[in-house]
Amino acid sequence: MKKFSKKPKSEFEQKLLDLARVTRVVRGGRRFRFRATVVIGNRRGKIGIGTAKGTDVSDSISKAFNKAKKSLINIKIVEGTIPHQVSAKFKSAKVLMKPTQKGRGIVVGGAVRQVVELAGISDLSAKIIGKGSKINNAMAAIKALQSLKENPKRKEKKGLTPKEFKTKSKESKEDKNKEKTQFKVDSKAKKNLKSQKPYGEKKTRPKRKKTQT
Repeated sequence: MKKFSKKPKSEFEQKLLDLARVTRVVRGGRRFRFRATVVIGNRRGKIGIGTAKGTDVSDSISKAFNKAKKSLINIKIVEGTIPHQVSAKFKSAKVLMKPTQKGRGIVVGGAVRQVVELAGISDLSAKIIGKGSKINNAMAAIKALQSLKENPKRKEKKGLTPKEFKTKSKESKEDKNKEKTQFKVDSKAKKNLKSQKPYGEKKTRPKRKKTQT
């Protein structure tokens, strides 16, 4: 008896976003095919999306999975949420994402929720602006997550104790306030100089009133 070896499980989870039957009109009649859109992710910052057509449902899903593997991107996640607010537009769909506190959960629905969950984000607030299809909303969400950058404040915080970070932030605020006050003083001085008359200008005497004789 031959022993069949089990296929190793993939590290990526997949979710079927959209499945549609498409037709192509040819000389002999119509040919029916299936179009599948799949989102994959490892819940640790890697995510991808793929769309493919096939003669049957299983064939189209497997093709879309392979396409999604080729379009994987890495996302920056900080303590279960995104580092800063971000928005992106794809065709008619627009998505706005904001970071939230720990324990808030994912406050969004539809295709964006599936994308965010597979990326490994546990706390997020998002909104779908405008009218867009499932595919366009998912693409806009991936585009927004791709444009994430590490927060500059967090970069400064690396390697510092909380007290050192607080003192550093206070010093930077004080320096900014000093610069603002200095700019105001300089601008006032310039205005006063403009209002003064230039050196060497002749003074005009007031005209005498004519006396009646």
